Amino acid sequence: MKSESVRSRPVARRVTFTMLAALVVAFPVQAQLRLDITEGVRDAVPIAVVPFGGQAANAATDVAAVVANDLKLSGRFAPLERADMVTRPTSGDAIRFQDWRLLKSDFIVVGRVEPDAAGSAVTFELFNVQTGQPLLTQRLPTTERGMRATAHRIADLVFERLTGTPGAFSTRVAYVSAEGKPPAQRYKLIVADADGFGPRTVMDSAEPIMSPAWSPDGQTLAYVSFEGKASSIYVQRLASGERRRVSARSGINGAPAWSPDGKRLALTLSRDGNLDIYTLDLASQTLSRVTSDSAIDTEPEWAQDGGSLYFTSDRAGNAQIYQVALGDTREAQRLTFTNSYNARPRLSPDGESLAMVTLDRGGYRIATLDLKTRNLRVLTDSTQDESPSFAPNGAVIIYATQTRGRGSLAMVSADGRFQQRLSSEQGDVREPVWSPFPRR
Repeated sequence: MKSESVRSRPVARRVTFTMLAALVVAFPVQAQLRLDITEGVRDAVPIAVVPFGGQAANAATDVAAVVANDLKLSGRFAPLERADMVTRPTSGDAIRFQDWRLLKSDFIVVGRVEPDAAGSAVTFELFNVQTGQPLLTQRLPTTERGMRATAHRIADLVFERLTGTPGAFSTRVAYVSAEGKPPAQRYKLIVADADGFGPRTVMDSAEPIMSPAWSPDGQTLAYVSFEGKASSIYVQRLASGERRRVSARSGINGAPAWSPDGKRLALTLSRDGNLDIYTLDLASQTLSRVTSDSAIDTEPEWAQDGGSLYFTSDRAGNAQIYQVALGDTREAQRLTFTNSYNARPRLSPDGESLAMVTLDRGGYRIATLDLKTRNLRVLTDSTQDESPSFAPNGAVIIYATQTRGRGSLAMVSADGRFQQRLSSEQGDVREPVWSPFPRR
């Protein structure tokens, strides 16, 4: 890196990583992700999630265990270990609150699984242990197959009732992995639950796959594939597996990003030999050029109103974040001035900040930029962090990093107070992107 010019170094090291790295980096075999807390919130709220009644010891999904694990992995809560529970009530009228006060629990969740006309139903109750006050009671119809999704929904509801922020446990993450070694590799695009459970391969190819991006309705993924030894952009419906190639222009086709209304993609093309930002109307295939600077412009991200794009450019001599209004002849506005490298902007769900990769004290780390104050806040302390993506509730950012020399995924809270890692024992995983909230 030191031998590269100031202008080319960020582009070679990071900006074009999303389009070129898969050509040279091997990703070993797919495996279910394991989540580990690496740094928790010191004042995590004590909560007891009691095993739900009506479930056999060998049930395929232990509802209470999934709820407790979700709450723990949010970094906000410290669930009581089951071995420390002196009783196991399954309804509010069976709770002896003085017992749980002695165990230092602030809140308690109890529930039961019962037969229902359509299959099963899960009833759960949330109580304030100190006052005995009921805070939430719901009955959720479900099936045996949908039991895990129901458990995530319960965790979402508990999280929202206690924090005021919607839970994101029912959402999903997409990421890239591969198996084998060159020249015989299989690349995979994988979708899993937000806790890493149930990975499902939605695209499998002998050629690299990269830059996955969720549609606003969470039903479709856009991504780059190097089928035919050239980059093309595809969109694929997850339910049916139907896929369509939407851009295969000469040169690079990369970094797709969905517009807020789901009708267009912003993308990076090299039609005249230089990387620039374009938008593509998916219905008409109308292509509109957004930037035409001689610098490298890439990694677009839509503003919340769909009227402008954030992107990475080295037009100032190194990689920085800019914003350009669509249909406006004015120059793009530079947004980042702290640190010599800032790239891969991703907008928070509330539209108030950008997550990005920044070069900080010799390491590539995840940071957020407050769009009002322009204050840059570094959240992580690793040296090879990449590809940030906000959870749909804005509370957490997922990103790619290195663990013992291998690629892994990690999460950090938007305030930097806790971190956790999603590791695969069998190999590397890369380029995570968090889905939007499911539409109900």
